[in-house]
Amino acid sequence: MRRIVAGMSDLRAIVFDTFGTVVDWRTSLITELTAFGASRGIQADWAALVDDWRGAYAPSMARVRKGDLPWTKLDDLHRGSLDQLVAQHGIVGLSEADLVHINLGWHRLHAWPDSVPGMVRLHQRFITGPLSNGNVSLLLDLARFNGLPWGMIFGSDIYRHFKPDPETYLGACALLSLEPDQVMLCAAHNADLAAAQSHGMQTAFVPRPTEYGPRQVKDTKATGNWDYVVTGIDDLATKLGV
Repeated sequence: MRRIVAGMSDLRAIVFDTFGTVVDWRTSLITELTAFGASRGIQADWAALVDDWRGAYAPSMARVRKGDLPWTKLDDLHRGSLDQLVAQHGIVGLSEADLVHINLGWHRLHAWPDSVPGMVRLHQRFITGPLSNGNVSLLLDLARFNGLPWGMIFGSDIYRHFKPDPETYLGACALLSLEPDQVMLCAAHNADLAAAQSHGMQTAFVPRPTEYGPRQVKDTKATGNWDYVVTGIDDLATKLGV
């Protein structure tokens, strides 16, 4: 699927939503925490904790957006949510060092199998990088952990705004000295793409139907008129002739 837009041939940069689009946060965190708990003899429903942790993601950012919290980077929002959820789940025996290690699990998320090879190809022709609600240090660690060839990192702490605030999408374009129609957002989330498209950016949808596990009910397919609908980031590279 392709929507013909002015300037398609002038595409200069491709930016990527990260959690769910580039990296498999759910499987990564569940696998790591299950092994961690076993090594420490700590009993917990780690899958439930991870799902609830991700469930706290949007509400925590909304508190910042509404002014209920001052600007707070995602690492610190994650830690606040983790502290509450550990208590709610009745998990005991975790030291402060353990909590720091668990929270930094978001820095050690594994990429989907198509992410690195696809991005290596795209990086040969386009500027590539994450456009994410993650903070810069988190995204830098993900790049180093997975070997992601990002030429630029657009973290939320650069703008002190979270998506879908316009400052994030337009801020990335401005930092690159590019017009929005010269920049494409690749994402597994239709709402993210709709926001980018509303600001004139090009769009590519990559489905990640297992992102939220067996109970996923949204973003299993494209619901908008996106420029490209692809099966993976490697498929996007192929469709762009790289």
